[in-house]
Amino acid sequence: MKKKIFITLLIVSLCINIYFLGKQLLIDQWYVANEEDETILGEMVVKAINSNEYRDISENEQIISIKTSVDRNKGGVFPYHYNIFVFTNKNKHLFSCEDDRCTKVEKYSEMYSDYRDERPKLPFIN
Repeated sequence: MKKKIFITLLIVSLCINIYFLGKQLLIDQWYVANEEDETILGEMVVKAINSNEYRDISENEQIISIKTSVDRNKGGVFPYHYNIFVFTNKNKHLFSCEDDRCTKVEKYSEMYSDYRDERPKLPFIN
C-alpha cells in the first residue's frame, strides 16, 4: 500500500515538473520579457513617445494605453522582436526599432483597435 502511494506521488510530482519545465522552454522563453527585456522596452517606450509619428497620433486620436511585448518566435533578430503597441480609440499602432542599434523607434503598422467596440477598463465600476 505504501509503495503504491509513493509511486503515485512520484508520478504526480514528475508530471508537475515536466509541465513547468515545458512551459518555461516552450512559452516563457519566447514570449515573456525578462529584466533586461523590460529595461529595453521601457527605453523604447520613451523613444516612441518622443517620435514625430506618436505626436501625430496623439493630435488626431485619443490615446488610451501603451503595451509592450516580446516575440522571439517570429524569426526576428535582436532588437526587432520588441514591440510597442499604442492603443487609441480608432486604431492600434505598432512601433519597433528602426535599425539594429535602435537609435530611433518607428511606427511600422497599425491594426484594428479593441477600443472601437469597448470602453476603457479604467476607472473601475462597482
